[in-house]
Amino acid sequence: MSLFLVFLAIVLIGVAVLLGTGLAPKIFRRGTAGGADVPFEDGFDEPVASLPPVLLPARAAAEDIDHLRFAVGLRGYRMDQVDQVLDDLRDQITVKDQKIEALGEELERLRRPTEQRP
Repeated sequence: MSLFLVFLAIVLIGVAVLLGTGLAPKIFRRGTAGGADVPFEDGFDEPVASLPPVLLPARAAAEDIDHLRFAVGLRGYRMDQVDQVLDDLRDQITVKDQKIEALGEELERLRRPTEQRP
């Protein structure tokens, strides 16, 4: 019973502080739609970005993946998983770039004899 009374006292003190400081309207925003009060109509505010967005160039290269950095949020992320995915992505891009370069060279080699014939 005494724990309940302590809990009730803490809740009442919290409510009194919210009402006394004027924070209650900011916390429990209310909008109006057709004259009726609608709680939380506009939802939460967008978080303030303290870092620039994480962007890749239109033609990302393996070096771009090496320099990519993510912001850490409250919930965060499993860095080992993200790092593994980024390493795999970097390796795949490198392999594809090498294949594209080899195919381009082969195409140029095959075009040369036909263009040089009289």
